[in-house]
Parts: sequence; structure tokens; C-alpha cells
Amino acid sequence: MHKVRVINGPNLNMLGQREPDTYGTTSLDEVIDQMRSLGGELGLEIDHVQSNHEGALIDAIQSGRDSQIEFFVINPGALTHTSVGLRDAFLGIDIPFVEVHISNIFARDEFRKHSYLSDIAASTICGCGVLGYQLALRYIADRLSNP
Repeated sequence: MHKVRVINGPNLNMLGQREPDTYGTTSLDEVIDQMRSLGGELGLEIDHVQSNHEGALIDAIQSGRDSQIEFFVINPGALTHTSVGLRDAFLGIDIPFVEVHISNIFARDEFRKHSYLSDIAASTICGCGVLGYQLALRYIADRLSNP
């Protein structure tokens, strides 16, 4: 099994409750359960971290090397548009990642159109709702089996 760490940033713990017109009604627990189920089919072991604190997310990225993580999936939430720290953490570990956004960040507020991660991500998926997480896993499974 290949190890994949899924990281969800600030306010994603409120998924399914917060702004359902934008983010849907599926809870984060349901998203992670779906990912673990699909991951099992694809030969991916899913490890999950959610935090509303930037430092905890940076720690989850940096510890990826010691945990034999082969790929990350990250929805950094609002930190997408503000965190040089997350960017530097990924640059420092040399483990690829997929950036996922439930909404289409390019169809929202002007400040949301810039990501500090997109240009260093292996892939960016946005605007597909929570299906984006499953698409990320399918992409990762393909990349790991066809390097």
C-alpha cells in the first residue's frame, strides 16, 4: 500500500454545515470515509490531518518524510491565499502533492484567485465539489503506478 496524507485546513471541519450552497452538505468525516474506501481499492493507505492552525499543518507536511508518505492531498482552505509557510514546507520535503478546492476559486472573490501552492503542485483540482478529493486519489494512484 502506498501512503497518502490528506490535509484539510481551516474551517474544513465545518464541511457540510458551513455555506452549503458553496461547499455542499457532505461532512468532512464522510469525505474521509469515501477516500479511505476508494484508497483501499486503489492500493492507497489514507492518513488524515485537519487543523485550523497553520503550524499544525506545517508539522503534518514536514513529518511526511519520516512517515513514509509518498503523496499528499491538501485543501488548505483560506491558507491557499496567504501561507508562504505551507509553500515552504512543501518545497522543503520534496514529496509531491495535489491541491484540492471544493469550489472554483477562480469564480469567487478576486483575492481567492491566487494560490501560493498551485505552481508547485503536481496537480490542482478545483470546482468539482467533494468529488475533487476522489479525483485526486485516482490521479495519485495513476502517478504512483506509472512514474
